[in-house]
Amino acid sequence: MSPSGTQPTKSNRLKYMIGGGLFLIALILMIISATKATAEFFMTVRELNETREDLTGQNLRVSGAVIGESITYDSAANELQFVIAHIPGKDDEIRAAGGLSFVLHQAVVDPDNPRIMVIYQGAPPDMLRDEAQAILTGTLNPKGEFLAEELLLKCPSKYEEAVPNQVEN
Repeated sequence: MSPSGTQPTKSNRLKYMIGGGLFLIALILMIISATKATAEFFMTVRELNETREDLTGQNLRVSGAVIGESITYDSAANELQFVIAHIPGKDDEIRAAGGLSFVLHQAVVDPDNPRIMVIYQGAPPDMLRDEAQAILTGTLNPKGEFLAEELLLKCPSKYEEAVPNQVEN
């Protein structure tokens, strides 16, 4: 019995169940739409070039080797441009190919390796140099240029520990 002394009817229970079900469906749809809006696809330069038309305007994350001679900075427009070359996307592939330093070097010197132009609004980071690994978040424009919103750089040679020479007696 309910607190007022009357027994809830089947029609009232059915109304509550339908209302709760509609609320749950609306909540699920909101979660799905929010997830799609913020989702980023992590891709290699080769994958990006192969599916360019399908990915224009979508949030993407791509990694590649910076080609040093391509770096230009327009201080008046505060615009940085450079080209990245394809590197494998999986750590085990990078290890099998000889390590990150070797893979980055090979990616830059191979003229047949897939490449893509990157445009970034902002000053050039200190670590932006030839053969650095760039990890970029942004979108692809209709011209096929990657408009980077976030730029992370990793230079493996900077983090390799130098082993000091042993002094012999």
